[in-house]
Amino acid sequence: MNPTGHPPSPFDTTENFAVEPLSPDFGFYLRTTALLAERHSPMQHIEIVQTPLFGRAMRIDGCFMTSEKDEFFYHEPMIHLPATTHGNPRQALIVGGGDGGAAYNLLRYPSMESVVLAELDGDVIEMARQWLPGIHRGAFDDPRLQVHLGDGRAFTENCTNRFDQIVLDLTDPFGPSVALYTRDFYRACQRALKPGGVLSLHIQTPIYRGPIMARLLASLRDVFGIVRPYLQYVPLYGTQWAMAMASDTADPLQLTAAEVDARLTQNNLTGLKLYSGGTHHAMLNLPPFVQALLSTPALPIDDGDNLEDASLNPHQTGKLKLTSS
Repeated sequence: MNPTGHPPSPFDTTENFAVEPLSPDFGFYLRTTALLAERHSPMQHIEIVQTPLFGRAMRIDGCFMTSEKDEFFYHEPMIHLPATTHGNPRQALIVGGGDGGAAYNLLRYPSMESVVLAELDGDVIEMARQWLPGIHRGAFDDPRLQVHLGDGRAFTENCTNRFDQIVLDLTDPFGPSVALYTRDFYRACQRALKPGGVLSLHIQTPIYRGPIMARLLASLRDVFGIVRPYLQYVPLYGTQWAMAMASDTADPLQLTAAEVDARLTQNNLTGLKLYSGGTHHAMLNLPPFVQALLSTPALPIDDGDNLEDASLNPHQTGKLKLTSS
């Protein structure tokens, strides 16, 4: 609060704020103190900014992707809930994930023999390697990590290797990224998994993208025998965020909290800030309003579908005008 009792305004000329509209009706702002690096790749605009609250943060095309101080809210449930459910992951594939946070968490498993990172934009990796060591923590230098630059869908469809775990660490499902959210692509992921393999991904938010979330789950359920959505608040995303684990045989609901903690101890996964046996079940325990949302029939997403949702296009949200009393 400032001396008047009001929150600081993003239009105060003495302060710099990154303003991110999340939908036509909702958004947030974050104070920044420096633009540390900036690059216009052939595909997108990448920025590294310094923030007092979250440390260094990466933005892509004006949207916050990850930050040093809150990345665990996203990476830990995305990686460890499915990995713990699997029990013994040895080979893993990450589609996206150019900041290196998912790779770091996978490489923490003593059983992990190799991780393939299929990232479309090499500039994201270069920027993260230089500016976000607190997120990748040296993962790019681990000899078990293999980086593949190019189309992640094509790589997954043509790859002859099979994986215990696949992580889809992607941008939101609009524009070209929709091709990575269809049941056609999920079938390719299913083929790329070993028996007992697990898939994880984010599926948007029930707060303002409920219909998209429902369609994503419908797509997964059309392909996999077991699909478990779960929720986690992610501060940098400004809302409750949803993820899902999919498999043909592995079910995270079958593990007790004690079994989760025992597997974490067995894998020497000390120092986790969010994921544990207790939070494993808390995330999977969906509140009634989300259960109601997901009980409504939804159409799966197929190749060629256009997800027409204004909340998926921040450029359609208009100008921001703040008022104070």
